[in-house]
Amino acid sequence: MNFNRTLNRSFNQLRNFEIIRNFTNQAAGSVLVKAGNTYVLCNASIVENVPDFVRKQVHCGWVTAEYSMLPCATKIRSNRESVFGKQTGRSQEIQRFIGRSIRSMFDLKLLGARTIHFDCDVIQADGGTRCASITGSCVAAFDAVNYLLDNNFINKNPICNHIAAISIGKSGSELLLDMDYLEDCNCDVDMNVVMDSQGKFVEVQATGEKSLLSRNDINAMLDLAEEGISKLINIQKECFS
Repeated sequence: MNFNRTLNRSFNQLRNFEIIRNFTNQAAGSVLVKAGNTYVLCNASIVENVPDFVRKQVHCGWVTAEYSMLPCATKIRSNRESVFGKQTGRSQEIQRFIGRSIRSMFDLKLLGARTIHFDCDVIQADGGTRCASITGSCVAAFDAVNYLLDNNFINKNPICNHIAAISIGKSGSELLLDMDYLEDCNCDVDMNVVMDSQGKFVEVQATGEKSLLSRNDINAMLDLAEEGISKLINIQKECFS
């Protein structure tokens, strides 16, 4: 089977990927991520307190995330979740995924008794929004931590490594790296992978939506994810040079 990809991408080719740092002025870290036609604004804000469940741990900080799809991010307008006073189950699941991933970057004891909030707002959606949120938030995290270091709030860098996330799909016998919305909707198997710069897995989400996965499928998809994430981490590092 030959799967015709948008823009004639090869199966292991990323969409055009761009990271724009310092996108807004107020946040300690602010990044706009462009992954093809998916645009996500990732802002990191520092708050000098921690949640109650963290306060029991002496001098331990916290990292958390919020995720939102803006009303006109898709062709059909969606209502702002804040209007109804609660988030959808999808948004809650995604922001927990983002929060867990970003926390894996940190030695929270070195952060001190403060919280870094990551707000990930999808401006335009064309698949892979959660993965773009994680990859962009990683860069915003470095900028937020540099702010803490430069202003002597902390004296040691609490970040342990870079992380990035990517989607992989399987359509028939074809594997697809970094799917757009149409590819995601039509694939048989969907996987989201988060890895760090040392090649370790942070989280793997896989769903056999239209067909089941074999062990060989999983291994091949993880290999492809590792290839894509390595490229994304190189892009992250280049935006600091």
